[in-house]
Amino acid sequence: MEGFEIALISVGAMLALIYIGLHVATTLALISFLGVWFIKGNATIAMSLLWVSAYDTVNNYVFAAIPTFVLMGFLVAAAGMGRDAYDIGQMLLRRIMGGLGMATVVANTIFAAITGVSVASASVFSKLSVPEMLRHGYNARFAVGVVAGSSVLGMLIPPSVLFIIYALITERSVGDMFIAGIGPGLLLTFAYCAQIYVMARWFPRAVYMHPEAAAAHRVEPFEEPASGKELLRKAGPITLLVTLVLGGLYGGVFTPVEAGAAGAFLGLIFALIRRTLTWRGFKDVLLETGSVTATLLFLIVAASMYSRMLGLSGLPNELSALFEASGFGFYGMLTIYVILVIVLGTIVDSASIMLIMVPLFIAALKAFEIDLVWFGVVTVIATEIGLLTPPFGLAVFVVHSTLSRPDISLKDIFIGSAPFALSMCAVTALIVVFPEIATFLVKLRF
Repeated sequence: MEGFEIALISVGAMLALIYIGLHVATTLALISFLGVWFIKGNATIAMSLLWVSAYDTVNNYVFAAIPTFVLMGFLVAAAGMGRDAYDIGQMLLRRIMGGLGMATVVANTIFAAITGVSVASASVFSKLSVPEMLRHGYNARFAVGVVAGSSVLGMLIPPSVLFIIYALITERSVGDMFIAGIGPGLLLTFAYCAQIYVMARWFPRAVYMHPEAAAAHRVEPFEEPASGKELLRKAGPITLLVTLVLGGLYGGVFTPVEAGAAGAFLGLIFALIRRTLTWRGFKDVLLETGSVTATLLFLIVAASMYSRMLGLSGLPNELSALFEASGFGFYGMLTIYVILVIVLGTIVDSASIMLIMVPLFIAALKAFEIDLVWFGVVTVIATEIGLLTPPFGLAVFVVHSTLSRPDISLKDIFIGSAPFALSMCAVTALIVVFPEIATFLVKLRF
């Protein structure tokens, strides 16, 4: 068989193995090893591919940014900054209909700027936002849907672990990827808030348990507003952390690795000052960081093997020629890519989707001379839609397991998050039509 045919069979076998439950990293490594073996007819070459891929991945300095930013996210959560972000959102939006839902979105936006991990956002705000919204008469489906939907902002607004992974795959600047995420992240935040206001004002039954009472009051039934001093106390540490990490990175003071390390250190200082981190809690934070980092390391090593196997097979070039001959054009090819990414989101996590799809399509899309920074933003948003889609929906499962309430089912969370997934699709379409949303800040940098 030709290398192209072997690669096509390997892609089909890979999807089948993932669907039956084999771990993604194991699947990628196994398929890549066998693919190179069959293409070259030599098991020694295939074995060499394994250690070369592992060495190149671990030896890449940028990879060290992943554990530092993950550690920062866990330490910031331990310091109680998620609660602070939520309180700030409440203070700012308490007098708007649907204000608690908007507060959750804004809090996720703020928290995303100091963590970069969607799962952490989903876990933190499941504990903070959902009980508070239920106490104030919100519909349970809406409450859990807002938390699951807005948690995806963690991977779009910098710093973002997914942007670091994409930069590793495509050899782009991590700083450029972070900057490119700002505009789309703020646009998605605005889209979510606008959607919540429209739902609360014109479709109150989708938001409130007792819409008649909500319509009579027209504002959220909050306690007395906090003082400016209280707002400053909560916003000060967050502002300092964002300024240190993102300001230091964009200003050229820190490399991505140093920025993550500086943020982790400052998060640790805040947690110690507030006395919210015990020795046992610190040990758990380190173990969680190690677990997440090791998982991503194995995924990236396996994806490196997979990418090299595809290059040897010539599949990406064949796909490019096929799409050009078919007359689909750039937008047709991009539409197919986005649909495939969203479908893969039903069975695997975000990092795995990116590591599978980007190497497969990147060579074909390069023929259209696309901006790879813009393409990274589109990829991340499409990938994050998968966090809300059944049956996998990682963000949905995190919310469900964190709440552990018998009256809130997985079905409720999927239904509640569906409008937010649709908003993400609309934002993706806008960014495709108007690439400047993602690229204008990157261009201003230069």
